[in-house]
Amino acid sequence: MTSHTLTPRRNIEEDDSLDDFQPREVTLSGETRKVHVSGSGPAVIVMAETPGISPRVARFARWVREAGFTVWMPSLFGKDGAVPTAKEGKAVIDRLCISKEFRALGGNASSPITVWLRALAAHAHAECGGPGVGAIGMCTTGNFALSMMLEKSVLAPVLAQPSLPLDEPGGVNISTEEMEVVRQRLEKEDLSVLAYRFEGDAYCKAERFAAYQKGLGERFHGRVLPDSAAGPKSPRPDDFFRYIPTPHSVLTVHLVDEAGSPTAAARDEVLAFFRRRLLP
Repeated sequence: MTSHTLTPRRNIEEDDSLDDFQPREVTLSGETRKVHVSGSGPAVIVMAETPGISPRVARFARWVREAGFTVWMPSLFGKDGAVPTAKEGKAVIDRLCISKEFRALGGNASSPITVWLRALAAHAHAECGGPGVGAIGMCTTGNFALSMMLEKSVLAPVLAQPSLPLDEPGGVNISTEEMEVVRQRLEKEDLSVLAYRFEGDAYCKAERFAAYQKGLGERFHGRVLPDSAAGPKSPRPDDFFRYIPTPHSVLTVHLVDEAGSPTAAARDEVLAFFRRRLLP
């Protein structure tokens, strides 16, 4: 039996109470943020896609938890647990585009929020133990897991449809100098980076994966799924993702939770990656 079959099904078209997570106020580097924590075992930082911790993001976090990990899911934007509506999604994107923390526009520099996230990884590792920490970012946060490799405890970075910078298809949300530091660490410690995108994704194009490949070499493992593997759009007319023109969210919105599905296989590969790197 695979781990994801253990999760009691919740209606992902309804708001999620996140009642099986412990909300914590975590202060690091002089800044306090809410983090939803659940599970046992080594820590995995799950960073939500825009517009926030949706029921589908929470579903993915539960799969991670049931694979044997303590999930640390920081609240970075949006309303935690809410089904993403078009109105709220647009408002979140508008705020992110002018936010100094996220650097949505302009490449070759890390988003400042990653400094706090690296501190969170170190904090979670100290509390949960194990050889290190896993990290996965999605969409807006997609590249953050790579920047977090500047923290020595992060051993298993996953980039799901990394979408920043929005204005440069071939740009990356990390400086050239930091990319080189990460590359050297990957080689020295025999680590690797997993990344996922749909072939026709309008926000994470082939040029971005090519830039990662150039910067990280054979340590970057980019997986490109056919658009036909994406699940159907939500039936709700106000759903935020109905207005995304292409398949986009490999592990959440467009994941088909069925045996043999390419997206389910991607999910299982991520969980196996975390287990291989983090479980003794």
